[in-house]
Amino acid sequence: MVPELLLCLGLGCAGALSPTCLSAQFSRPGDYILGGLFPFGTDTINLTSRSEPTLVVCERLFLEGLVWALGMRFAIDEINNSTSLLPGVTLGYDMYDTCFEPLVALQPSLLFLTRNGTAGIGILCNSTDCQPRVTAVIGPHKSDLCLVTAKLFSSFWIPQVSYAASSEKLSNTQLYPSFYRTVPSDKNLVEAVVLLLNRFGWNWIATIASEDEYGQGAQELFLSIAGNNNICIAFEGLIPTDLSEPNAKKQLEDTVNLINKTKVNIIVLFAFHLPAQALLEQSIRMGLSKKVWIGTKAWMLSDIPTSVPNIQSIGTVLGFVMKAGTVPGFQRYVADLFTSVQQDEFCRESRELSRLMNADVLGTHCRECDHISLGDLSFLLSISQVQPVHVAVYSVAYALHRALGCTPKACPKAPIRSWQLLQFMDTLPFEVNGQSFRFDQSHSTNTGYKLIFWSWKNGSLRYLPVGDYEQTLHIDESQIQFHTPDQKEPTSECFRHCKPGQVKRIKGFHLCCYDCTDCPENTFWSSEDSSSCSPCPQHQWAPARSTRCYERSERFLFWDEPLAIALLALMSITVLLTCLAALLFLRNLQTPLVRAAGGERSLFALLCLGLLSLSCCLYVGRPSGTLCAVQGVVYALCLNGCFSTFLIKTLEITLVTEFPRRAPSLLRWVTHRRSWLLVALCLLTQGLLCLCHLHLGPTYLVPDYRSLPTEVLLVCNTKSWGAFALLHGYNSCLALVCFLGTFMVQTLGKRYNLARGITFATLIYFVVWIFFVAISASLRTVLRAVSQVATTLIISLGILGTYYLPKCYIILFKPEMNTVDCFQNSIQEEPEEDSANRQ
Repeated sequence: MVPELLLCLGLGCAGALSPTCLSAQFSRPGDYILGGLFPFGTDTINLTSRSEPTLVVCERLFLEGLVWALGMRFAIDEINNSTSLLPGVTLGYDMYDTCFEPLVALQPSLLFLTRNGTAGIGILCNSTDCQPRVTAVIGPHKSDLCLVTAKLFSSFWIPQVSYAASSEKLSNTQLYPSFYRTVPSDKNLVEAVVLLLNRFGWNWIATIASEDEYGQGAQELFLSIAGNNNICIAFEGLIPTDLSEPNAKKQLEDTVNLINKTKVNIIVLFAFHLPAQALLEQSIRMGLSKKVWIGTKAWMLSDIPTSVPNIQSIGTVLGFVMKAGTVPGFQRYVADLFTSVQQDEFCRESRELSRLMNADVLGTHCRECDHISLGDLSFLLSISQVQPVHVAVYSVAYALHRALGCTPKACPKAPIRSWQLLQFMDTLPFEVNGQSFRFDQSHSTNTGYKLIFWSWKNGSLRYLPVGDYEQTLHIDESQIQFHTPDQKEPTSECFRHCKPGQVKRIKGFHLCCYDCTDCPENTFWSSEDSSSCSPCPQHQWAPARSTRCYERSERFLFWDEPLAIALLALMSITVLLTCLAALLFLRNLQTPLVRAAGGERSLFALLCLGLLSLSCCLYVGRPSGTLCAVQGVVYALCLNGCFSTFLIKTLEITLVTEFPRRAPSLLRWVTHRRSWLLVALCLLTQGLLCLCHLHLGPTYLVPDYRSLPTEVLLVCNTKSWGAFALLHGYNSCLALVCFLGTFMVQTLGKRYNLARGITFATLIYFVVWIFFVAISASLRTVLRAVSQVATTLIISLGILGTYYLPKCYIILFKPEMNTVDCFQNSIQEEPEEDSANRQ
């Protein structure tokens, strides 16, 4: 580092207003000429407006390019003054402007290919014999320029050493066999950025690149590596490199709006300093909140901090720059040169030497260089990385040293073809200022990176090294003061690590961006790598956010649950009432009321009614296949026994009321002992139908795993609705006949109406069955068994309450009505012998 006093002296010496001859310092003759491609200018003004192939003019001076060119001049002068590297041999140089444009870079590149001493390119000659104008080329700095020039120089096997191009595409030594560079590939840079993001847990970021080979190539690499490291890209944007384009401002505004929309806190910016500066200025104008900006060597050490007002408002700036040592004596050399270029004698000699190189073939090398002072370069001299240019020149010098077979005292001035240097550039390492360098298999040097933090104090900026990266990343986090209130790193997460029992749920259009969601019921989390919840087997269940499944417990209508106990109590009451009614009828069997109600058939009906009530026990407890099949059969047979007695009484009433003349001769078939034949026939018919039901489609046991979340519901399922209708349809037909035969019957005077009880009993049966079918079809829990028990008990109580209990009431509390007068009519059953005598 040059003392401040020296810079002050240099500034003073350069304060003259008269133009200098700095533009004449970039071309010198020598035994071996090195070509140089440097961005002296920027902002081409006639590239798109040209109507003929005139030279492209650059409008504005790019000071950093000038510093790099001075670095090459310094290295060559240093080598020429060395007594050990190339003693007795002089290196010359011929440097030209690239103006950041491939078209501009091609013009001097073609000039470099001209045969030595001529203006013609040796396309038709044997390339191994032709010696081009230059022995090797230093530069250019941009990757997109190198992709163009490297193909050209590789065609003629001319060594080309870039001091800044870092595109991974240039690592292809088959396409670019003569291309070398003294900087690492972008792949190393991207790996360092990804490690930095992972170090702070930032996985929701934006990446922005300039629309050039460097920006887009680095962004493409970053996207591929970031995706493999669980980093989610909120959006990937491009910003223009040509800021004079009409839509450049809108493109920058859209990019800032996207940053706001995605609410990211981390932005990775791959761009050169001009597009990067434009984006940062636009962010400040639009009031973008403070972010963490991760930069690269392309803009981190530029003059952005000094040229952008209010730059501190953008937030925290971190970035990687190549590890590059200082070049001893360079700043003193530049200061001395700026003193010399103001001296007439020095300028006259410089112009004479330039004429020997035919430097006017492409015009002035650097038009604006004659109008700057050392003060214009003071800031860049303190931050610019000149070592890559310095090392690039020395790599060619060492290859030339080996190709010539130099000794420590002298080098023979033998004719050396450019392609002969390549084998010596790949072999041995070379040393520059005590540091060893060597090109790797991709023709790159990898000295590692420094992590730089923009540290502001009292309005002044300091580039603070806070870490380094070679094979691993080391960071001194205590030196980084973020823009957050507590000066800790901000969070920028698209996802969090899911806990056991949770899986990733993709959100939005970003496949790597997800929320953690709990596994729903009956699913479980199997492993950390699971992207979805695994369903439990059918016989198992799991609660929400579970890591395992559990066995299902069986569910049915248990004997000890309150609802079952209540139904069993109601069943007991029904059975008790039925038994009491049967006892009462048995004691008064010969009374007119009991004889009119059916006599012994009433006792049989009450027995069937009691068995029907007791059949409710078949629905309580753990069901089985046999129980399921028996339930419907028992219900149908018991109900048929009751309805068959109602049928006989209905036929009696119908014969008396509808066919009074023929009634005496027909009543014998429906009264007395012959009526039992009809009862037996009904039961036999129902029995045959039950057998058909069991054969065609009996009710069977089904484990229901869907209705209950944690239990398996054991239910009796109907296999065939046709068989079900066959089983219960016969009783429904009997009930319908009884209802139609009794609901219009009326009695005269004070006589008791037996038909009314049958009408209401069958009516209750139909109403209950309509509700049962509707409810049972929709129930999928133990309430289905409850509905079957309730249906059976309601029908039993309905028959008992509408037909038998009123008669029990008359027997107990209205004995005066239990007379022949109240029940003496044609439907009253008479003793069989009386009927015979009458005939």
